[in-house]
Amino acid sequence: LRTALHTHQGLEVWYQPLMDISGQQVVGLEALMRWHHPQRGVISPGEFIPLAEEMGLIIQIGEWVLREACRVSLAWPDISMAINVSPLQFRSAGFVERFKAIVQQEKTLPSRIELEITEGVLIEDEKGAQEIMRALREAGFRIALDDFGTGYSSLNYLSHFSVDKIKIDRSFTQSLGVAENSVAIVESVVKLGHAMGLMVTAEGVETPGQMSALADAGCNQLQGYLFSQAVPADQLAALMISSAPDELHHG
Repeated sequence: LRTALHTHQGLEVWYQPLMDISGQQVVGLEALMRWHHPQRGVISPGEFIPLAEEMGLIIQIGEWVLREACRVSLAWPDISMAINVSPLQFRSAGFVERFKAIVQQEKTLPSRIELEITEGVLIEDEKGAQEIMRALREAGFRIALDDFGTGYSSLNYLSHFSVDKIKIDRSFTQSLGVAENSVAIVESVVKLGHAMGLMVTAEGVETPGQMSALADAGCNQLQGYLFSQAVPADQLAALMISSAPDELHHG
């Protein structure tokens, strides 16, 4: 992993689109790490991210992802770019300053970057986390609370921390049409988000049925294999064209 990071051989940033509720328009991209190991083939982030945290490489990797994503975002000025932030990265000294510096060096704006954090970031040091989030938002970054609903006290966090978006965890999306109370849960999360002035995105959308249930619930954005998996940067242009409204194709 250290060699891959140093040489950038096999380590890449891919991008998964976030769609508007019609499923027709790309409104954002999420930057995701991919590692193609020369011997082992594809290694999932679920395996190598914890390893990177253990080895003390996560800050370096996170900053590299941000830099790559900023460069790619220059080609799509109307689209937000989401970056996942590890709890270790979030709590590292100088985190806010380094992120501000990278965005400035790459000649983009913090307002186009959305930082996705999980509740794990907020649990250990509530006061410290509040200050970091305040500094990030003052710098212009937007903040999304990822995997919403899987933690112990998501509602409590929403009242204490200022975020811009909540992302409903894929486990709730997948249970739509399967588990009895899943629609009620999703609807209540959407209502809660909207009551607090937040954008609500659903992850893990795989079927048209899930998509229409989420639309009925009032979700704002969708993400999942129904629309596209993560793709390398050089495939984004084709993705943008294929997701454009039909009249553009015929025009």
